[in-house]
Amino acid sequence: MGSNAPAQAKSFQKRLSELYGKTESASQAKRYLDLAQRASEAFGGEPRFFSAPGRTELGGNHTDHNRGRVLCAAVTLDIAAAVVPSEGTEVELWSDGWERPFRVDLARTDPVASERGTTEALIRGVAEGFAEAGYRTGGFKGILNSRVPAGSGLSSSAALEVLLGTIQSGLYNDGKVRPEELAGIGQRAENRHFGKPCGLMDQTASAVGGILVIDFENPGTPRIRKIKADFEKEGYALAVVSTGGSHADLTEDYAAIPREMREAASVFGKETLRGLEPGQLLRKLPEVRAAAGDRAALRALHFLEENERVLSMAKALEDGRVKRFLKLAGRSGSSSWRYLQNVLAPGDPRNQGLALALALSEFLLGKRGACRVHGGGFEGTLLAFIPLDGFKEYRETMDRVLGPGCVTRLRIREEGAGEIRQKET
Repeated sequence: MGSNAPAQAKSFQKRLSELYGKTESASQAKRYLDLAQRASEAFGGEPRFFSAPGRTELGGNHTDHNRGRVLCAAVTLDIAAAVVPSEGTEVELWSDGWERPFRVDLARTDPVASERGTTEALIRGVAEGFAEAGYRTGGFKGILNSRVPAGSGLSSSAALEVLLGTIQSGLYNDGKVRPEELAGIGQRAENRHFGKPCGLMDQTASAVGGILVIDFENPGTPRIRKIKADFEKEGYALAVVSTGGSHADLTEDYAAIPREMREAASVFGKETLRGLEPGQLLRKLPEVRAAAGDRAALRALHFLEENERVLSMAKALEDGRVKRFLKLAGRSGSSSWRYLQNVLAPGDPRNQGLALALALSEFLLGKRGACRVHGGGFEGTLLAFIPLDGFKEYRETMDRVLGPGCVTRLRIREEGAGEIRQKET
């Protein structure tokens, strides 16, 4: 696009319609044109476009870290970038909402302690992953615009990691790095450089796109299967609701979930709960309670049921049985609340925003929709499946209780991260 953007707008908008839907294509065209103009003025040359979507978790709450299954999907809310390659090894990346650019010299790619928890750490970590996999890396300059809301539970960090990998792949490797490789490189960057022990679900969903069933029985090479479903066509809006809580003091609460599941698994001489049958767990519940405690036993029960429920949820969608899917989604949410126990933040009884949001959602939706804990839980978000004719009332009520803008409507994006080119005319 760049200086020729007006002449190319029609064909480019057609491409954007495929990614974001027809109703969003015009606003997206303005977004990319703005990015192109700013990048061209700042850096010169003809910028190239890259995009990586956020993701939503449809089923499989806290199952991936025990080598379980998840049901997830890429969404049209994404991080987009206009970039130009540059000579040398320096990356200069501006992001809307930040006053200063992120600058990293990729001549050094090993972790830098002072960068932990920063965007710079991810830029460096992705470059390290590319180099170790035998791919080329190089410097670039660019501008980012994110439409993945902060605190929405849609995994903006994974989208950024995958975007950075997609840029390196497009600029220096002819776009040939496979989505699964991009996901793994992004995860490693977050683990090793950023300092967060995340799983692989978020990056995989962003890199591959669509609705996915991912089986992490072999974590390094998960089995990935795409399925098709159209919630809006079936009469439902998909939305995440943010409770506005802070995750700052919840690191130990998150870490306790996989740790306690592993402690339960150790009673059976296993590293994880994968492959354990419910009957085996029930027979040894006294030993699990003694070794790991009651909460670990309940969390193990959640894992075994939720891991199988993912398959049932996926089949319901494939068979077009949306009401069956919604019933299973509700059961998933109930299991997270009662067994997994990642709704209430321990030690903070006055603040129970997620529990309140779930209770209010159940009251508003009744049997016509469903809701469930989304992602990590605690002071996080919920996922709601809302009848289209009741979406306005639902949003207005949640906004009044939790604050304006707490409801973010989602649409599934069939394509994963990649370079965005105009359609040939």
